[in-house]
Amino acid sequence: MQRFDVTPPVDASAKLALDALRQLVAKHASFPQVPLPPERNLASGFGVSRRSVRRALSILEAEGQIWRRQGKGTFVGPTPPCLAISFTRLSNRTNFIEVMEARLYLEPTLASLAALRASSEQMAMLRRLAERTTEQQGASKTDAQALERWDSALHRGIAEAAGNRLLLDIYEMLDAIRLDPVWRDLRQRARNTDRLNTYSHDHNDIISAIEARDPTRAASAMRGHLRALQQALDNVIHQDLENSL
Repeated sequence: MQRFDVTPPVDASAKLALDALRQLVAKHASFPQVPLPPERNLASGFGVSRRSVRRALSILEAEGQIWRRQGKGTFVGPTPPCLAISFTRLSNRTNFIEVMEARLYLEPTLASLAALRASSEQMAMLRRLAERTTEQQGASKTDAQALERWDSALHRGIAEAAGNRLLLDIYEMLDAIRLDPVWRDLRQRARNTDRLNTYSHDHNDIISAIEARDPTRAASAMRGHLRALQQALDNVIHQDLENSL
């Protein structure tokens, strides 16, 4: 499993939690169906605060080492195969227009709720994820997968900060569809330096609005970001159609 280079938390207790969790995840690799202990148990066992454990878990999730489902727990590894299969089938039944319409309805609402409900720890994590996403904006193909993962982690972090379990589940369904190779190739071809710079600016605007506790501005910034992405993808699709004629 690929691991991204994540700058460790600055305080010693958070680094201790991250190191300890890496060891625990390695031990649980053979038992992906068994959830990790709850945050409070991990904090007690490691001798650190729950805040340190949450920060460490967020880093591991961004790396793809764990996945979390509210109400069920934290599990080692990628999304379970049974869920991946259902998402693949759903991906084959939908199209670019439907997915972008769904995102334009859902994600501005999630950003708005995040502005009202995000904790200080969640805000700090969103800022770090945005920085990691910007760092991966090199034009080479080797950066494409890392950029996808960090961008997905950032948008999921916003969804999680919204504090609505049902909306988070719906977001995860849309995000899983985006993992389809066809969709990833389309997004890669829609990228260029100017657009990546614009997306980075958009991410900063969204997070700044969440930090300012401004739900209207957060929703507006997210909507503008998604419309820009929608237009870029639409241009690629139309270009493909013209080339096929």
